[in-house]
Amino acid sequence: MNYYEPLTYTVPPEEDGFLLRTILQKRMNVSRKLLSRLKLTEQGITVNGVRQYINVKVKAGDLVELRMQEEQSDDILPQDLPLSILYEDDHLLIVNKAAGMIVHPTHGHYVGTIANAVVYHWQQTGVHCRFRPIHRLDQETSGVLAIAKNPFVHQQVSEQMQAGTVEKEYLALVRGMVEQDSGTVDEPIDRDPEQPHVRIVTPSGYPSVTHFWVERRFAKATLVRLKLETGRTHQIRVHMKHLGHPLIGDKMYGGAAEPEGEASELMMERHALHACRLAFTHPATRQRVEFTAGLPEDMQQCLNLLEAKERIKT
Repeated sequence: MNYYEPLTYTVPPEEDGFLLRTILQKRMNVSRKLLSRLKLTEQGITVNGVRQYINVKVKAGDLVELRMQEEQSDDILPQDLPLSILYEDDHLLIVNKAAGMIVHPTHGHYVGTIANAVVYHWQQTGVHCRFRPIHRLDQETSGVLAIAKNPFVHQQVSEQMQAGTVEKEYLALVRGMVEQDSGTVDEPIDRDPEQPHVRIVTPSGYPSVTHFWVERRFAKATLVRLKLETGRTHQIRVHMKHLGHPLIGDKMYGGAAEPEGEASELMMERHALHACRLAFTHPATRQRVEFTAGLPEDMQQCLNLLEAKERIKT
């Protein structure tokens, strides 16, 4: 039986005499579900290398280790696809997702996804992990995507997201000149009853908060930085439309080019949204980590055209 690298915790003097259960649940933040799985594994929970029941008392200096069995995503076809890796260790894989790629295989999209590429990468490097994306990005959205290599890491970062301690920042090119230097959109979002795949701002929706800052203004467009406080489907796209500034290239929310010959600098094949920064506490090291990705080529080209037009005017 093979295991992932163990997660460790050294009992400090002030916790001498604590129950092992308390250390696992209150200090290592192991969920009840995962704790039940670990108890059934031969080397799942050990103290100083010896398997222990969770009702024993620990001593200062004891080394508590958790070991999870290796897994694989046997239902995902490995594919040799371009994969931009920003960071990888025994617990996490961080990639820069290309626009146009779906994160996980779905009905009608069984290949060509980030999952297919990641499973192939792990197969080639001898890693045995189940594909567990910690969050999702829309197919057309590019940028930083975090993938957990075991259930503990997935649970830990997911809980940070629910607690609002994960920082997610985006860059977007939107239509029109945003007049406020910064602001917050605090408007509830839910499905459009007439078009279930579309989201709208509605009083009966789920609480949704987006903060934004203007990075650069142009005559017909604005580059904005956005930070999510909540994570609703299409949240940025819906909130920017609500402000009257839909994302350039957004066919669903009114930012696509006009049929009567839109200016070339506002033309994009997809909505101009890029996940540029992700920060959270690493579940294994308990240190704050931050991952960034620069603007992709298509958004940079659009930005360059806007800047060139500004220079011509001046």
